[in-house]
Amino acid sequence: MPDPDERDPSAPSQRVVLVTGASGAGRSTALNLLEDLGFEAIDNLPMSLIPRLLDGADPRPPLAVGVDTRTREFSARALADLIGQLSADAAIEADVFYLDCRPQVLLRRFSETRRRHPMAPAESPAEGVSRELDLLTPIRDLATILVDTSDLTIHEFRAEMTQRFATGGEAPLAVSLHSFSYKRGMPHGLDMAFDCRFLRNPYWEEALRGHDGREACVKDYIAADRRYGPFLDRVLALAELVLPAHREEGRSHISIGFGCTGGQHRSVAVAEAVAKRLAAMEWQVSIRHRELERRTQTAPAITSGTGG
Repeated sequence: MPDPDERDPSAPSQRVVLVTGASGAGRSTALNLLEDLGFEAIDNLPMSLIPRLLDGADPRPPLAVGVDTRTREFSARALADLIGQLSADAAIEADVFYLDCRPQVLLRRFSETRRRHPMAPAESPAEGVSRELDLLTPIRDLATILVDTSDLTIHEFRAEMTQRFATGGEAPLAVSLHSFSYKRGMPHGLDMAFDCRFLRNPYWEEALRGHDGREACVKDYIAADRRYGPFLDRVLALAELVLPAHREEGRSHISIGFGCTGGQHRSVAVAEAVAKRLAAMEWQVSIRHRELERRTQTAPAITSGTGG
């Protein structure tokens, strides 16, 4: 088996996607979606600075750069020269992603948003649309990827982007798990929350009170509750049902909370168990124990008298 550190020196080391197209065709949306797919997205950087982004030999994430007629130093010739420069570099895998759209649809979008067209700030949007499309015609001809957004919904556009740019044609979904204390309120931004206060409480065991749900003694104590196993199984079954559906819907992140009285024992143990099982299913999982973080930051730790 070849050594993974022994790269083929002739293989491209940097993925670059230049995202361009007419104003109103969806360039900003495309950059946001590429960022969700793991690209480093940069918009409206002066054109002379774009080659400097690629200086150096350190590995970098794939790069998406937004370029349009508002970009400083923009001209069709300058952009064409930049495309030629990137395409000629064997260390760079470059694509020109052009977002196309019918003129009447662009006009409708500007009318709906009541924005001035950047190519005709003191004139009608129709004048701006016509000028910009004429200016971008040579760039459209250089596109390696062209998507017409005229009739696409945001969900269809996301699916198109995912198919073209995501590894394996599937967008990643980041799953954040949180443990918390109901006394301090639920964390902001949770998509789902589960109440763990029905499980047996280690706080009332003197030997376990000072420990937390990451430790085996606490985990074993909670797992001995006859309701723990069925509860965990049902939470995971629900996750197996909804997480793929959220990913198909185009979500890039979902946040799930587990709460108990003090946020030290039961919620922590359940969040840890769920994180382990989801990671084994190859979901991208992160975990945060809010009350344990607060306890660490506040020294010495303050022990609540109302239960863990």
